[in-house]
Amino acid sequence: MRLEKCWFCSSTVYPGHGIQFVRNDAKIFRFCRSKCHKNFKMKRNPRKVKWTKAYRRLHGKDMTQDATFEFERKRNRPERYDRNVTENTLKAIKKIDKVRTDREIRHHQKRMVGKKGQLQREAAKELEQSIHMVQAPRSLQRDPSLTEPKDKAKVKVPLQKTEDNRMEE
Repeated sequence: MRLEKCWFCSSTVYPGHGIQFVRNDAKIFRFCRSKCHKNFKMKRNPRKVKWTKAYRRLHGKDMTQDATFEFERKRNRPERYDRNVTENTLKAIKKIDKVRTDREIRHHQKRMVGKKGQLQREAAKELEQSIHMVQAPRSLQRDPSLTEPKDKAKVKVPLQKTEDNRMEE
């Protein structure tokens, strides 16, 4: 079973699915769905369409260079069947898949490093600009202590031992 790649969005095209377009110069284009085919006919560039793999790779959203991508390359030379080689290949595929997912997770975490601080700064700025919507002006005039931060007093609550707790101990 040969799995092809969509020419436009780079997703997998399974046998019996998608559309195949053959140009006059015998170049074959395979598309996973009509959305990709229509975009191709409209002469759109996949690197400029935000939902494609080409766009995501070009703009640093997905990993571009990784040794695990080399295993995914298409090989046209048929190999003689050998049970041991097949068994080892299947084991290697599982390991490679795990390595790839781990690297993708690390890549995503690196991209999101400054995101939390940025979101907090944006929220603080928005709160600063529209504080009049949050605070009631009359209540502030009556009691100005509402604007000042209150001291946090720690209160110790003694732990009461109930009969259930004593039985468990």
